[in-house]
Amino acid sequence: MYIKISGKFTATLLASFVLAVGCAVDPSSQSVETTVTNDSQESSPEATATEVTVADSNPCAGVNPCAGADTAASVEIIATETQNIQYFADNSGLAIRGTDPVAYFTQGGPVAGSSEFTYTWNNATWQFVSAENRDLFAANPAQYAPQYGGYCAWAVSQGYTASIDPNAWKIVDGKLYLNYSRGVQRRWEQDIPGHISRANANWPGVLEES
Repeated sequence: MYIKISGKFTATLLASFVLAVGCAVDPSSQSVETTVTNDSQESSPEATATEVTVADSNPCAGVNPCAGADTAASVEIIATETQNIQYFADNSGLAIRGTDPVAYFTQGGPVAGSSEFTYTWNNATWQFVSAENRDLFAANPAQYAPQYGGYCAWAVSQGYTASIDPNAWKIVDGKLYLNYSRGVQRRWEQDIPGHISRANANWPGVLEES
């Protein structure tokens, strides 16, 4: 009689132990872990899509030509001590790739300058087609020099800098604006007043952020 009671008691204890162990394993914890793993996996495509969208919205980044290699010349940033403005020049120190800035105003377009007629201003060398154009520039450089230190007007309106193509130009209200390419120029022309306003607000602070 004593042995039977002990057997039942032992069986009861064993059953209680198994039940307790089973309850200790919370199946919901596994489902939560799976859910978290799935959420993290699903968020990756969304993050990728966001990154692509940001890059595509910026014509001077990603696959846009503004971010491409400068095949004509490398860009060198030249600081000016007197006016705290920076003009970019190619690796030979020429502003606007040697194009005469005055010719935009007097001849209606870009004309290659000559090493015979040069003028140094803001630590960059400017070339001209004639002594007359050189003297006009020397008398009032700010009147003929391109806006935003010769950087791409579209890029500055977006908050950074890019080099220019002398053939992508436009004079607005007596001021010369250059852009990275004619394609970027067309985008800039879609809202010239707005882009000029934004670029004016970004300049010259954009130089510290670029």
